[in-house]
Amino acid sequence: MKHLWLLISVAAIAWAQTAQPQKKARDLKYEKDPEPITPASTGVSIPRSYALIIGVGDYKNLPPSAKLEFAERDAESIYSVLISPEGGNFRAENVRKLTGSRATLANLQKEIDGWLPTVAQADDRVLVYFAGHGFVDPKSGRAYLAPYDLDPKNIAGTGYGMDQLGTVIGSKVKAKWKVLLTDSCHSGAISPEQGEVVNKSLLDLNRSMFSMTASRARERSFESKDWGGGHGIFTYYVVRGMEGYADESKDGIVTADELAEYVRTNVREATKGQQNPTSDKGNFDAQMLLAFNPSGTSPGQAPVPKFGTWILEANMDNVEVFLDGKSVGTVSKGTPLRLPGLSPGAHSVKGVRLGYEPDGPREETVYPGQESAISIKISIPRRRTKAALDSLEKGVELYNKGTADNYKRAAVELRSALAADPQFSQAWLYLGRVQRDLFEVEEAEKSFRKALEIDPDYLEARSTFGGMLLDNGSYDESIRQLNQVVQRDRKQATAWYLLAQAQRIKEMYPQSIESARQAISLAPQNGEAYFWLAESQRMSGQYAPSVQSYQQYLSLSDFDSKLSGKLNYYVLGYLAGIGKKKRAAQSDVWAELRSMAYFGLCDCERKRENFDAAIAYCQRALRYDPQDAFSHYVLGLSYARNAEKKQSVELYAAALKHFRRMLDLNPDLNESAYAKKNVQAIEAALR
Repeated sequence: MKHLWLLISVAAIAWAQTAQPQKKARDLKYEKDPEPITPASTGVSIPRSYALIIGVGDYKNLPPSAKLEFAERDAESIYSVLISPEGGNFRAENVRKLTGSRATLANLQKEIDGWLPTVAQADDRVLVYFAGHGFVDPKSGRAYLAPYDLDPKNIAGTGYGMDQLGTVIGSKVKAKWKVLLTDSCHSGAISPEQGEVVNKSLLDLNRSMFSMTASRARERSFESKDWGGGHGIFTYYVVRGMEGYADESKDGIVTADELAEYVRTNVREATKGQQNPTSDKGNFDAQMLLAFNPSGTSPGQAPVPKFGTWILEANMDNVEVFLDGKSVGTVSKGTPLRLPGLSPGAHSVKGVRLGYEPDGPREETVYPGQESAISIKISIPRRRTKAALDSLEKGVELYNKGTADNYKRAAVELRSALAADPQFSQAWLYLGRVQRDLFEVEEAEKSFRKALEIDPDYLEARSTFGGMLLDNGSYDESIRQLNQVVQRDRKQATAWYLLAQAQRIKEMYPQSIESARQAISLAPQNGEAYFWLAESQRMSGQYAPSVQSYQQYLSLSDFDSKLSGKLNYYVLGYLAGIGKKKRAAQSDVWAELRSMAYFGLCDCERKRENFDAAIAYCQRALRYDPQDAFSHYVLGLSYARNAEKKQSVELYAAALKHFRRMLDLNPDLNESAYAKKNVQAIEAALR
């Protein structure tokens, strides 16, 4: 019996150590896009890129007077521009973000010292951004970035040393392009003398990278609502520059030199010389590509080296402003939105508010070196004809009933509504949902984009569009759309839940956990948020919390027994983004999720060596999906380990049955080789 278990354990351990990473996605498999990126028809090659973004505003151990109002908002803006296809072109899963209480010293060390040196290769691009405080240890005179949990009485022991940052980024991270952007001398929280040491330490890192600091020695780094509705002035211009405003040559590429010149010029002018960003050149390629905006290419002349400012005013609250087709923030009555750093010449501006006719787009002029007031007037409510409203109501009613036949009938009604009112964004949204559920993917995307073209601030439409992109495997674009929703309104529970799902599929487990918890805090009855939380916890090795999250999901989605309202559950969109299969029969999607939840519980309990519980959970998983090869495989492993524990021949026979079944279902899985070894070992011993 011991000889039998030895053979089985060797195979099982080999599977656990070697093959398990191959099954991370289980039924959520996807193909990663090739890297580096070469955007179509441009000939521009963008290297594989990794970034760490850190933003801390409210420190655990610092007084309220040291709080930074916009540091975390700055970090979110940098994140958005980096993952944008008209910006940094970083892949979402390659950008890690530590904001607020997550930006602890331990997490900074984990990401800077551990993650970046292991993932970056010689031809890659690496960027580190920090917004927060910098401090100097009075005993040693060494400068430190301040994590969330910095203790001002023990700076050396709780801060992240500048010299350590230089050693890691400069020597241990193997990348051809390295970028460090720091905004760390805010608001006079440190003395001018300390600020001088902090800035000098940052600039000394330039030996092996492009490093740009927010200010010179003995200068403060300012933040204010005057810049884009609330930003650090340095970060405001970094983001604007990467969006294309720094592209002086108008070739669609923002280089290190172009960004440095744009940021330096604008910050100096905006602060009347009180703040001067510094980027002394080191051993870096001045033409390194920091951002690429293909839609901004033109053969025109370089802009005048002076920039202008718009001050936007509105007659209503929460009006979203679009500059040259891009959202730049919201403006409310009595609270102007200031947009400095704009290139001279004609620009289009548009103000939108859901339920009203937009103001624009119209052309306005930016004058070099001048401020111009731009008024946005939203005054005409959208009025729908009775025919359009009646057709929409019938279409929504049919859509909510489900089934392919009802979807087709709903499409007829929704098209009738649009014939009566082509600008009916809600009808476009529901038509897109119908087309999505009928697998008319290209038409669905057109409908969603039409809804957003009419009402760019229609967050429900953007969230639903993000869910469809998730269905179709466009994970990066899905994350971009959903991130735009939650940055516009952090109370969008469905967007948070879908974002958690996309991040889980992209193996962005810490981000997925954070997004799922946001969704749960806003909508505690959304069972699927618990499911994605559990999945990411399991894949992070957090087995006990994962078990609790899976059980919470199963309780909230238990329509087999005590709970009612299954139709409402579907109508609320909790199954959006799950995948394309069986969309017209959503109960099948629900059953598949329950199977996956029980599989997750089985896997967690097996790893915790609770084999009886693992066996029971895998058996439940197979009740919902008898054809799931992974459940059979993990059930076989659980039986085998339990057999060794209890010295039971019968349990070995049960293990053999499920290993064989797994091989019958899918002999081509990576784990199949280990299943075959286990089958051979058990058969030989039983003979």
